Amino acid sequence: MSIEHEEPGHGHSPAAWTTVIIMLVAFAIGTVAFFLHQPIIVWSSVGLLVLGLIVGWILGKAGYGVRGPKYVAKAHD
Repeated sequence: MSIEHEEPGHGHSPAAWTTVIIMLVAFAIGTVAFFLHQPIIVWSSVGLLVLGLIVGWILGKAGYGVRGPKYVAKAHD
């Protein structure tokens, strides 16, 4: 008996990659700024982190998410 499961996509989409890259850059900047005692830059990086979430959400709604019409999944070998 075979049961077919639909793969959720695991976030391999332009929306997911863009979100992760923006958030990683924000986290790296915030870490260095925290180490150098620069609170303005730390809080700016927190803002950039939130901006990354918003950009990912917007791209997902624009169709670039896993199940979006503008996303074409690549075949895995």
